[in-house]
Amino acid sequence: MAEIVKIDGPFKPEALRVLKVIPGLAVERRPPPSGGADAVIRFAGTHRPIAVQFKQRANAATAWQMVNYARTRPDVPLMVVAGETTEESRAILKAHGVGYVDGLGNAHVELPGLLFHLEGRSRQRSRKVGAARLRGKAGVVAQALLLGPDRPWRVKDLAGDTAASAGLVHRVLRRLEAEGIVEVVGTGPKTVRHLVNAPALLDLWAEEERSQPLRTSGFVLAQSPRQLLDKVAKAMMGADIDYALTGAAAADLLAPFVTAIPIVNLWVTTLASLDRLPETLGFEQGSDGANVNFLQEKDDTPLAFRERRNGIWLANRFRIYVDLLRDPRRGREQAQHLRNEVIGL
Repeated sequence: MAEIVKIDGPFKPEALRVLKVIPGLAVERRPPPSGGADAVIRFAGTHRPIAVQFKQRANAATAWQMVNYARTRPDVPLMVVAGETTEESRAILKAHGVGYVDGLGNAHVELPGLLFHLEGRSRQRSRKVGAARLRGKAGVVAQALLLGPDRPWRVKDLAGDTAASAGLVHRVLRRLEAEGIVEVVGTGPKTVRHLVNAPALLDLWAEEERSQPLRTSGFVLAQSPRQLLDKVAKAMMGADIDYALTGAAAADLLAPFVTAIPIVNLWVTTLASLDRLPETLGFEQGSDGANVNFLQEKDDTPLAFRERRNGIWLANRFRIYVDLLRDPRRGREQAQHLRNEVIGL
């Protein structure tokens, strides 16, 4: 690829290493430009001062930090240089006009007269545990914060509302403090945490939640999606089985979307015998022509903060959103619709 874009600036060695692996990008290490910018990008006979931020790793929370930083300097475009980025972080940065370049070969810089975009490698998921990842019980803590965004949270209150240990809650909050998602007010017994960046928390949880449920399928004869839902809800109630409707069917009850809903997805309690569930409910069992999927995790965290609506138990709106993101059948489109119409972040 011919060099079509040049960037000049006093880059530190770690940033320089990242920039130099990008095809089509020529880099010069020079003194800082005048006017308070960090670097200058040159293309098509013109140039533009830019701000540059380096991060070893950029996840969804980091991306929101960078978006908020860019808003403090609206006259100077921002480019994030990172050792690695996640797919979610790149989507957030791109959606808010923040450029990025990473050591995996991903790049996106969009300015008047310039669109520079490269798809690199996917990041390798680290096996290092480190800080508390937002999955399982830690994910329930995240959902509690999202559902109570204006509440001053104490560790013991979060632990009580989520049935998580105080130690886990403390580790999650410490992680979120470092990510700029919550802030601490007070000291000692009067210490509380406030959620200050709900979009970042939602995107970070969506990025790190990795449910791998057991599942079984069944078929229910119904003439309409609503009749199907009513039959399933009545059968679950009759069998005294806790559940939470999720996915497209749940989202359609909260924010109707112009699309077919061929399959109903439900999280069911671990107390239920999953393999025998269709038979217990009087449904036909099998994947061929199935219109109901029963999902089960190793614990009942997917049922956390479920809500009853018109006689049907729904997973909470944030859980529905994250489950939709995993659905290959237009799930992301439906998730965005739910976020716009119901969640509002």
